[in-house]
Amino acid sequence: MIAPESSQPLLNQSSVDRDMADHSFHDEGREGDPPQSGQGGDIDIDMNELYNEKTPIKSAYSYEFNERMPIEYYRCFQRLPKRYIVSIMIFFGFCNIYALRANLSVAIVDMVSNRSLTDSNGTVQYFQEFDWNSKLQGVILSSFFYGYITTQLPGGWLATKFGGKVLFGGSVCSAALFTILTPLVVLAGPSFLITLRFIEGVCQGVSYPAALVLLSKWAPPLERTRLATFGYAGAYAGTVIAMPLSAALATRVGWPSIFYVFGTLGVLWFVVWWLLISDSPTKHPSITQEEQDYILTSIGSGDDVDATRNIPWKSIFTSGPVYAIVVAHFCQNWGFYTLLTQLPTFLKQVYHFDIDQAGMLSALPYLVMAIVIMSAGQLADYIRAQGKLSTTAVRKLFCTTAFITTTIFLIATGYAQQWYMAVAFLCVAVGFCGLAWNGFGVNHLDIAPQYAGLLMGISNTFATIPGIVAPSIAGVIVQNEVCSSKTRRLSSIQ
Repeated sequence: MIAPESSQPLLNQSSVDRDMADHSFHDEGREGDPPQSGQGGDIDIDMNELYNEKTPIKSAYSYEFNERMPIEYYRCFQRLPKRYIVSIMIFFGFCNIYALRANLSVAIVDMVSNRSLTDSNGTVQYFQEFDWNSKLQGVILSSFFYGYITTQLPGGWLATKFGGKVLFGGSVCSAALFTILTPLVVLAGPSFLITLRFIEGVCQGVSYPAALVLLSKWAPPLERTRLATFGYAGAYAGTVIAMPLSAALATRVGWPSIFYVFGTLGVLWFVVWWLLISDSPTKHPSITQEEQDYILTSIGSGDDVDATRNIPWKSIFTSGPVYAIVVAHFCQNWGFYTLLTQLPTFLKQVYHFDIDQAGMLSALPYLVMAIVIMSAGQLADYIRAQGKLSTTAVRKLFCTTAFITTTIFLIATGYAQQWYMAVAFLCVAVGFCGLAWNGFGVNHLDIAPQYAGLLMGISNTFATIPGIVAPSIAGVIVQNEVCSSKTRRLSSIQ
């Protein structure tokens, strides 16, 4: 349990002995109060019953409850609810973010490939456009994460203070602009490319905390998992799009086109984001009164509360649930970042695929992962709504299943004798890893909604360490050439 720093309890006393997912912080001066709608009127719904998981959620959050602020489902086809638009735009935002992050993993394969040149005498000369060994490539690929780690916690604080719209949108737009500059900067030398990737990491570091702050204002409790994980799935959809498209651009147009195309898409997304998104339902100019009442009655507006004042830092850093999130996030990212940066090279060197084939096959595991994340989000909320399992049990079940299955199939990948076996094992391993996002990935919102951005900043700070370490370790292990014994070592470490 997370205890408050001040003498005045921050937790609703009726929920002190809830499960981990219900240890919610509340602002001082509002002890025991349910979230308010911000409209100045009284709320006649027992919010203590609504948030008390000892009573099945279904009975407290039933269809009859929704009838009191009706949202007619047929109208969704005519006018999409704004909270869904927020989730969809976060999806495409992460799609851009991970496309900008992953495109270098494919581009670098083409940049260091052997090329042939036939002179006037008919002599064939072989050369590399960029003569970078695997160790230097590992440093280049990991440099992004050195910048990424620096803005996690500041990003959480800034998003909590000023709102997620500016930070999340600015994160994508600034990274996109720097990506467009990449082909020019790389000509100056690897040190300049490393510096640029570091700056891109700094820009993108605020993205997850900012997205979680937005979701804390827009996602009602029983839609929390599906709205959050749908947004997260954009990261893997972006990887699916980026890898084969980057490979196609590299072979047909040239590797510089990769950075121009994805950078331009990021800027276009930002324009749409700025026009459609608001920080909270109370600030949205065109939200329906029914939807606004539904969201505010469920979670409150929080617009009049400065969550950055009197932050219970001691309680946060002595909380068991917070450390459980950190460990799970770290473990999930270790395997993900290793595969993200090394999978195209692995397929090219071990199974001798060309860059087009490597890009297409590298995308398959992330396609499976995106599908698993979104479908598992629906399943998790269904189980919670039925009252069959508590929120804590759902989070633990999904995380445990994800990590056990991923471990087994990643190790099996190192022993695969045929390429299709390796790809199949990777699809299962990476796909099931998506279940974890329905566990730890949403748990920040469960245990402390108003500090969710800060908690994401903390957990993602530690979870970024694998992005720095894993590519470098992989580069050292396979410094000259990938062989089966080295592949098995790499799979076991993951």
